[in-house]
Amino acid sequence: MERIALDSEALASVGYDAGRHVLEVEFTSGRVYQYFDVPRHEVERMLRAESRGAYFSERVRDRYRFEQVH
Repeated sequence: MERIALDSEALASVGYDAGRHVLEVEFTSGRVYQYFDVPRHEVERMLRAESRGAYFSERVRDRYRFEQVH
């Protein structure tokens, strides 16, 4: 999945597969996770947030099923 780089202390890059509703997140630690059934509006809001890392922590992490891919 193609990801875009972010200017964030916690998140290095994110990608989104709109057809499958899968959000892929690369953390600055180098770990990569996929989050499933994430609505497009949630991703759009995260990308517009003042703090993308804080938004992710509050609105995505622990709310959607996920697996580590790297």
